[in-house]
Amino acid sequence: MSDAKPLKLQVDDTTVSALWMQPSRPLATYVFAHGAGAGMQHGFMADLSQALFEHSVATLRYQFPYMERGSKRTDSPAVAQAAVRAAVAAAQSRMPTTPLFAGGKSFGGRMSSQAQAVEPMPGVRGLVFVGFPLHPAGKPGIERAAHLAQVAVPMLFLQGTRDELAELSLLQGVVQGLGDKATLHLEDDADHAFHVRASSGRKDAQVVQSLAATLAQWCARH
Repeated sequence: MSDAKPLKLQVDDTTVSALWMQPSRPLATYVFAHGAGAGMQHGFMADLSQALFEHSVATLRYQFPYMERGSKRTDSPAVAQAAVRAAVAAAQSRMPTTPLFAGGKSFGGRMSSQAQAVEPMPGVRGLVFVGFPLHPAGKPGIERAAHLAQVAVPMLFLQGTRDELAELSLLQGVVQGLGDKATLHLEDDADHAFHVRASSGRKDAQVVQSLAATLAQWCARH
């Protein structure tokens, strides 16, 4: 495993932790927000960041303020969006000439796109969603995707075909409706956590490698 450098970010009047991983010759930087239930140290976050490092993508993982406090209640959209903006600014200041992308796992990806929809973040060339949470489990709908129409930069959706927070037919319709600016990459048999069943013939580690390769190739094209 490559060493991740600890950082501190200022989000309004709160300080949050972050982790920076920089390969020797990065082709892109990915500002990688965590999901609602687990922070930046979660195993999936660490494994994907390591895989991206091996594909020459630098990553900045960071905590939302509620996670830094140890709270289970997510931040308001305004606070979460402020955290996204602070992380994006920090990543850009570290490598101002490297192509910059933002997004995250589930909740973190949705907060990143909301921030971009409200006011485009300087330097961000595209958004990458690692399991976009289109709707709550068992409650299919597309209301959470409405703001994506206001996002002008390219978007990559990395999704599992068994994702209980994104019914596949609904997600495909959303992506199609966004036109050329949206790309959907599916991981067969993966759920919202990108776990695959033994019967799939693959292991979770192979899914992570596939996600990293797809993300790196997409960033290189944009």
